[in-house]
Amino acid sequence: MPEISVVVPVKDEAGNVVPLLNEIAAALAGEAAEFIFVDDASRDDTAGILLKEKARIPQLRVLKHEKNGGQSAAIRSGVLAARGRLIVTLDGDGQNIPADIQKLLARYRDPARPLRVRMVAGQRVGRKDTAAKRLASRLANAIRSRLLNDDTRDTGCGLKLFERETFLRLPYFDNIHRFLPALFRREGAGIAFADVGHRPRGSGRSKYGVFDRALISIRDLMGVMWLMARRRNTGETREL
Repeated sequence: MPEISVVVPVKDEAGNVVPLLNEIAAALAGEAAEFIFVDDASRDDTAGILLKEKARIPQLRVLKHEKNGGQSAAIRSGVLAARGRLIVTLDGDGQNIPADIQKLLARYRDPARPLRVRMVAGQRVGRKDTAAKRLASRLANAIRSRLLNDDTRDTGCGLKLFERETFLRLPYFDNIHRFLPALFRREGAGIAFADVGHRPRGSGRSKYGVFDRALISIRDLMGVMWLMARRRNTGETREL
């Protein structure tokens, strides 16, 4: 059984999936790992290209949504199907650097880390997005961090490591992937952070615009604020 399940949501990423898969496999060589690519109803041959790679990389699993559900739905489908105790997520456009998975694992496996740490979140350094996206992200992160007190400067980074069991306890909603540090803390879990790299998209184009994402984030932020306020902390639960 794998210890680590890498979950990669993809939609119309036919030109990116094979190089990304190769880098993930190289980054986790020697680890007990599986690689789950979740095709979110792509209109190109993303799934077909991945299926051809299964003979070469037996750790690869390919899931496909019948209908488009968005990034959070694809991540959740991958986590539900995963067999590993630890989940690693990264974006399917190739902008996250798979070699940085080892930075997250090192933080999680550090003997000095508090046992209550259930997530290591990547924080991008030197982002390669457009100036408009960087500005919008900086403003959104500042507002979110102030209102949710999640202590991360980059909750939108797709590269994260977390324990599967804790994730499955979270209340699910669309765009949950943008609020995971706050929601893990809502469950009493500790969060660690690691600086990771970022690079330009390999091929294709972004699925998100600056303004449509901002409008959705305001609504989601209000919902997460409500969830945080409605949680009563009972501390550790012990069987007597």
